[in-house]
Amino acid sequence: MSVTREEVRRIADLARLHFSDDEEEQMTDELDDIVSYVDKLNELDTSGVPPMSHVLDVTDVDRPDEVEARIDREQALENAPDADGSYFRVPRVIE
Repeated sequence: MSVTREEVRRIADLARLHFSDDEEEQMTDELDDIVSYVDKLNELDTSGVPPMSHVLDVTDVDRPDEVEARIDREQALENAPDADGSYFRVPRVIE
């Protein structure tokens, strides 16, 4: 299957791209090379390969829930640029 200039123009039109004549020729050659390479995959015997959505096994990596020590409020507010008692103070955003 070869890619024609008309197909490149159609694809470019759908993508709202504009090519010069030289660029059209280059895109035609490049897309033709890509399609030819993908056609080679049809030569492979995949009858014994089960359908899959990923090449590698996808597994969830879970970590155990463990209680960890948390910092207290005073430690959290220690580095705050502006604090009011037990809260961070920030500039007003809504007028």
